[in-house]
Amino acid sequence: MTESRQLLQHFLAAIAYRTQKALRGAPEHFAEFRAGTHVRTPWELIWHMTGVIGYARTMLHGGEFAPPRLGTFDGEVERFHGTLAALRDDFADEALHAHISDAQFLQGPLADAMTHSGQIALLRRLAGSPVASENFIFAEVDSTNVSSHQAEPNAPDRWWRPGRPPPPPGPGDPFPADGPN
Repeated sequence: MTESRQLLQHFLAAIAYRTQKALRGAPEHFAEFRAGTHVRTPWELIWHMTGVIGYARTMLHGGEFAPPRLGTFDGEVERFHGTLAALRDDFADEALHAHISDAQFLQGPLADAMTHSGQIALLRRLAGSPVASENFIFAEVDSTNVSSHQAEPNAPDRWWRPGRPPPPPGPGDPFPADGPN
C-alpha cells in the first residue's frame, strides 16, 4: 500500500474519532436537533456523511451510492462507521484503481466528511450540550479503528468548562486554575 493511501486511512480514522467525540454523551433529543430553517439535524448530517463516504467508494468501484435514511439514529451511526471501514479496506486493496487521485479523495469527500463532523460538534454547543475541547495532535487515532468505539480524549484542554467561551488563539492557559470558572 502506498504512503498516501496509509495517510487516507489515517484520515478516515480521524473522522471516526472526531465524529464519535461529537456524539459521545449527547442528550437523547440531539439526533433531531435543528438549529434553524434548512439546517441539517445531526441525524441528517450522519446520513449525508455516509453518502459522501459511499460516493468516495464509487471512485474505486463505479456505480452510484444513495443510501436510504435508516429508521434509527444509532443504526445510521453504525452504517456510517461501516461505510468508513469499507473505504478503509478499499484503500488497502491494490487491485482497485481509482478514477481520482488520492489528493482528490482528501480535498473532496474526505474533507467534506470532516467538515460535517465539526458541524455536529457545533450543533452540540447550540443544543446546550457542548463538547469539551482537546489538543487533537495527542488524540489516540488508530488508522485501523474507524468504528464507533473510539478512545477517550488524551489531552483535553484544562481551561474548558461548558459555560465558558473559547479563548482567543495563542499560547498559554488563558484561565489559570485559580482564575475564573
